[in-house]
Amino acid sequence: MSTANTDFEEKVASKTHEQVVRPPLYKVLLHNDDYTTMEFVVQILMHVFNKSPENATRIMLDVHKQGIGLCGIYSYEIAETKVDRVHYLAKEHGFPLRCTMERE
Repeated sequence: MSTANTDFEEKVASKTHEQVVRPPLYKVLLHNDDYTTMEFVVQILMHVFNKSPENATRIMLDVHKQGIGLCGIYSYEIAETKVDRVHYLAKEHGFPLRCTMERE
């Protein structure tokens, strides 16, 4: 075996041991307002965030009582898509529901 092949194999082998950096995660949050109905918030949580009726109701009560509720934690692209979907559906139904994302 030549020295050139050995050098190449060592370089390839060393590259496979590099660490993969996980992308940052983002919390998606719903904010309370005086106009959006509790029923609509539960529907959003079930349809956009795939929550069970029980979990959706619990999160809706957090939004109602504490002013904010955690819907889930996602990669940037997924979080952004969910925030956009909530805003689209809220506007379509005439509600000012606010949804934000923040880095975890």
